[in-house]
Amino acid sequence: MPPVVASKKRKRGAEDAEKASLVLSSQPASQAGPVLASFPALDPPKPTAFKCYVQKGADKSAPFEAQPTIVAGEAETVEFFTADGPLSSTGCSYMIGVHDKRTNTTTLRPVPLHILTRRVKALKNLRPIEVSTEERMAQRNNLGEAFGTKKAKAAIRARERNRVDIDAMKDVAGHLQDTIMENTGTLPTVEEAKATADSSRLIPPYNADALSPKDVYALHDIIPEAEFNALPISAFKTAKTDKDRIALLPFNRSDWLRLQLRLIYSAPKPNKTELKIVYYIATMMAFYKNSRNVGDKDALQQRLSGVPPLVIDGLITRFTEAERSTNKPKMTPQTETMLLAYMLALCLRIEDYAADTETIAHDLSMPPTKITGLFKSLGCIIKKLGPNELKERGLPDSSAETKRAVLKVPLEFPKNRVKRARR
Repeated sequence: MPPVVASKKRKRGAEDAEKASLVLSSQPASQAGPVLASFPALDPPKPTAFKCYVQKGADKSAPFEAQPTIVAGEAETVEFFTADGPLSSTGCSYMIGVHDKRTNTTTLRPVPLHILTRRVKALKNLRPIEVSTEERMAQRNNLGEAFGTKKAKAAIRARERNRVDIDAMKDVAGHLQDTIMENTGTLPTVEEAKATADSSRLIPPYNADALSPKDVYALHDIIPEAEFNALPISAFKTAKTDKDRIALLPFNRSDWLRLQLRLIYSAPKPNKTELKIVYYIATMMAFYKNSRNVGDKDALQQRLSGVPPLVIDGLITRFTEAERSTNKPKMTPQTETMLLAYMLALCLRIEDYAADTETIAHDLSMPPTKITGLFKSLGCIIKKLGPNELKERGLPDSSAETKRAVLKVPLEFPKNRVKRARR
């Protein structure tokens, strides 16, 4: 028997199958083409026809897969349409290939991916039934009673107990309104409340109708005339230097007082009224610094040597309160605020109603924010003076960067801030 010889004859097309090639479509990229669709919930019937729509105003020269398109189709009972336009994904694209057996070539073309949703035609024009707030709360309470914790159930019962029956309140609404009107009839008006608040401010008496800053706070409303006349300034006539003059003040560790004395004596003839005001301000500063000794008049008089007893008695009377247990004078936070407000009103008068807040705060060893707050309570605004304002007051250009308390008219006081309730 002859040996079996394997046939070496090649099958037709074997090599051709191994040489299949991939090519991109030669059609214009903007030309409409196939679309890749996905139906997550319900497949449409096979005879359902679909159409692709392009959004109005879209750039039709852009590639078809990048254009804003919508795919829609309609079956007998259900409508299918694109949910949110073509699905775009960074770094991912979709292509459809068509294989030509004759040329053994697969042609690829980019396509958009559409996720389609559906809508039942019979329910298309029906609107969902709106649920009222009461119904929603009732359903929520039912769920809470069935599945809630003990704490949640207790909260539900508490809300039910505290709920107001509106229908039951209809009969008494008129009576409640009349009662409210009677009780609120005695309340002050906005103008009356403002006048009461202004009268209780811890500041000197003021003229709300003043047209000039100098007419807002009268001098003898701050310094009684008897005390003003008793202020000793005769010793300043023999003082030759600034050092000698500052030593005559009851409080001499103040840069502000030293500057004011220098300005007073730089004039051809010193102004006695301004000199007395500066002396009284120094007395008030010394009184403030020795507030712990106001209960011992002898010790206070010794520390404020040179100040007439009439002036010290006036400060104790106006800026202290008697303790209940000992009946001795004591400076309280309210009287301290009043003392500082009276003092700053005098500082405004001396500095032509534009006071240097930082220097005064440094001399009193107080934070500048507290001093500016006191100036604002007097009706001042805090700002830097312009060139014209500096020139009017005879101040150098170097003072332009210094913030000053400027008294403005018509007089306006800061409004009380309404605090928001914490949630």
